[in-house]
Amino acid sequence: MVREAQTQHTWLEDLQALLIGATVASLGVVLYTKATLLTGGVARLALLVEFVGWSDFGAAFFVLNLPFYALAVLRMGWSFALRTLIAVTLISALARYTPLWIALDHVHPAYAAIGGGALIGMGMISLMRHKFGVGGTNMLAQFLQERGVIRAGYFQLIIDLVILVLAFFVLPLDRVAWSIVGAVVLNLVLAINHRPGRYRGFS
Repeated sequence: MVREAQTQHTWLEDLQALLIGATVASLGVVLYTKATLLTGGVARLALLVEFVGWSDFGAAFFVLNLPFYALAVLRMGWSFALRTLIAVTLISALARYTPLWIALDHVHPAYAAIGGGALIGMGMISLMRHKFGVGGTNMLAQFLQERGVIRAGYFQLIIDLVILVLAFFVLPLDRVAWSIVGAVVLNLVLAINHRPGRYRGFS
């Protein structure tokens, strides 16, 4: 079986992936926000900040990602760090302003968990395939693993568990449960569709 050769994305392809990925992911975040659910990593923490009334998701997501840009420079270089900054800024802005452009009176938590999780997952795939990072603790997890401190998967699990524990003090039990369902859906989307060798393009 002859494998298809890799092809480099054009700047226009990267741009459309950025716009589509950020739009789709931010719409998923809006569904989560409306149903009072939490997603994973820094996004989960930003939603928690919004639910306790300290800030809106967009501003919190942007600020909480700032410390991770230094790691992005160290691990992936300035180009990836800049792309990550652009993607995070766009997702933050769209998550903040999308509710002003569409009206959602009610979103059932089951639909938000499944639909929102799928939207965020597909948005992340669009961004990651074009070398746009989505920020967050995954970069810190990889950094600590490379330094021999702790395995990335274990660190990410610890972070998510800590945030979920905090969520029990802020959200009803059913919302925490649906948040877990959403996290499973999101990670299944990534695991099934974002595997090594599945996509041959690169940026």
